[in-house]
This record gives sequence, C-alpha cells and structure tokens, in this order.
Amino acid sequence: MKTYTVSQLAQLAGVSVRTLHHYDEIGLLKPAYTGENRYRHYGEEELMRLQQILIHRELDIPLDEIRAILDAPGFDRIETLARQRARLEEQSRRYAQMVKTIDRTIAKLKGGCAMTAADLYSGVVSPEKQAEYDAWLVEKYGPEMEDQLAVSREAMSDQSASGMAARMTELKEIEEALAEGLRHGVPPQAAALEPAIAHHRDWIAASWGRDCTPQAYAGLADIYEHPDFKARFEAIEPGFADYLTTAMRSWASRQAG
Repeated sequence: MKTYTVSQLAQLAGVSVRTLHHYDEIGLLKPAYTGENRYRHYGEEELMRLQQILIHRELDIPLDEIRAILDAPGFDRIETLARQRARLEEQSRRYAQMVKTIDRTIAKLKGGCAMTAADLYSGVVSPEKQAEYDAWLVEKYGPEMEDQLAVSREAMSDQSASGMAARMTELKEIEEALAEGLRHGVPPQAAALEPAIAHHRDWIAASWGRDCTPQAYAGLADIYEHPDFKARFEAIEPGFADYLTTAMRSWASRQAG
C-alpha cells in the first residue's frame, strides 16, 4: 500500500503540516499508522477522508460537525459526494452570474451601460431574497401586483441578449437627458422635461409589457424611493434621485388634472 508522510500529504493537498497535526489531535484525521521514527503515514483511506474534510470546510461546516458526519453510522461516501456536487454546481451557477453582474457594474461605473436595481443584485441576491422583494411589492401595492410582476418577468424574458442591451442603452440615454435638466438648473416640474419624461414612461410601459398609467407612473416614483434605486440614480448625478421622482410625480399629476 502506497503511503504518504505528513509533509508529503500536506504538499499534495495544499494544507499545512500543522493543520494535519491538528486534525490528528482532535481525532478528525488519524494516520494509517505511525512508524518507529514517530513519522505519520497516510494511505488511500485517509486521503479520501481528507478530501471530504476539505470539501466540507469549503462549504463552511465546522470541524466538529465534519467529524460527526464522517463518523456517523452508515456514512455513504458516494451519496455524500453526489450531494456535494449538486450543491457546488448550484453555487457555481450563482458565482458565474455574480461575475457577469460585477462585469456589468464595472461597465456601468465606467459609463458603459445602465443597470436596473434588479441587475445590480442579479446573482448576488438569492432567489429567496428576490422572492422577499417581490413579496414586499405585493404587500405594498396589493395582490394585483403579483400579476403585474408575472407580466413584467415574461416581457423581460422574451428579450434576446442583444435586445436587452439595446433597451439598456436606450434607458441610459433617457436618464442622461433627464439628468441634463438637473445639471442645467431646469426645475423638475418644468414642461421642458415632458418629452424626456414621456419617453421614460414609454420605456417603463414596454418593460412592464402593459400600459403605464399616470397613477402607475406615480406609484413607480414611490418604488424609486427604495435605497437600491436611489443609490443607482445618485451615481448618475448627485441629487438625481429626488429630481427624477419629483419630475415623475409632477408629470403624473398634470396628466390626472
């Protein structure tokens, strides 16, 4: 049987000798045998157990829990590996999405693209957290919001990657046009902003996949008070978050009047 000394195993597994000594001391990973020279020797079974230890550690499981798992009666290494593989696959998909989100954020900060609040947390916010956010909207605006969310998700999912990129570019241009009003001292209630505001409302309607009434547009301004949205708008121009919501409400009020 081929065996490895503690230093050989440490190098092979990418851990320190001190770590392996600690694992031995707490009964987590005992050597196959200890030679007369007091050198520890590890065989194939110990290598497989160490692999399980390291995988569990990567999954943030404490050492005492790992020992209990590995020493439990009926421990099935193949079944455990299969569960770990499924869990890591799910994490890898999330990490891949996180990388895309980070790339989009870098591009946004460099002025390359616009992002919605949902884009900002895509892959970072778990599906459970997204469900909480949707639930918050339903609680705030009533059960009919669930149908609206479903329509919006369907409208967005029907778009190709190139189509979505074009939509985001269009949104960036709309927001920049409105931000220019702020930069030039145009009051948010001014009629001069109406073309840009109307364009923004039309963009929202297309994203929702339904009409955006003045009442719904004013309601959207309420949602834009959320810190996630405010942070995105302030990144475009300091003061733009309040400027945009005031302009939206003013436009909606004039339409209703």
